[in-house]
Amino acid sequence: MVPPLPPSRSSRPVGTVTRGTTHQNRLRRMDRWITAVHGPALRRSVNAPVVVDLGYGAAPWTAVELLLRLRTADPRTQVVGIEIEPSRVAAALPYARDGLRFRHGGFEMPLDGGGVRPVLVRAANVLRQYEEGEVAAVWARLCARLAPGGLLVEGTCDEIGRRHVWVALGPEGPRTVTFATRLGSLDRPSDLAERLPKALIHRNVPGEPVHAFLRDFDRAWAAAAPYASLGARQRWVRSVRELAADWPLVDDARRWRQGEVTVKWAALAPRSGAAAVPGDSAGDRRG
Repeated sequence: MVPPLPPSRSSRPVGTVTRGTTHQNRLRRMDRWITAVHGPALRRSVNAPVVVDLGYGAAPWTAVELLLRLRTADPRTQVVGIEIEPSRVAAALPYARDGLRFRHGGFEMPLDGGGVRPVLVRAANVLRQYEEGEVAAVWARLCARLAPGGLLVEGTCDEIGRRHVWVALGPEGPRTVTFATRLGSLDRPSDLAERLPKALIHRNVPGEPVHAFLRDFDRAWAAAAPYASLGARQRWVRSVRELAADWPLVDDARRWRQGEVTVKWAALAPRSGAAAVPGDSAGDRRG
């Protein structure tokens, strides 16, 4: 990771106002993955785990739902919704409750008490409007605020949450990329390319690893066509099993059956340019 940005000299929130588009259950796929994969880390927290929903948008639904879902993993979970647009914070305040607060802020993530560090930061559909060259610095700034063992989940989805791709990062930098979809909406796996996060969306071109990954995924999907008679879920699972022969996947059939697949970041990281993370090899990072 690049060094984190220095603290802002201004009291103004750091960042840019997003479109704010939000719908109920839009982030259910991401929340489901977080609860399953990061739930043990929440439970290991000595104190009540603090979670940030960064840039929740024009309505507070995603923050409300995040609290409900994470409390199935740890009933102590506290969620703080942070928005850079003051009117959105004002509109969200009536939805505050035990364990759910709303704050005006941006990437500096104002939390009660200067020493509070979140165990999880979710930033969905926040960096879409930024330049690719800005992503690494934003990642570094957010990761620098994480508690030990914390997680940043940053990604993009469509308006109703059918297709979603996100990057999971720890304090040391990016770890994995997850592709998640409602299988009935999919013609081929590369349909998910339009929802790649900002660090990868401009890299879906020949010669870049993410392009090769989606190409191989489409080939595996085509080869698994006979399984379509058993349903899209069986075809997806068969395709992912084929993909696992050449790509470093980090999950198993329990997640694949949910319409997910997670691959190591190093296998998909950009070969060069502003979004590349120092230390990544420019060679073939598969397997």
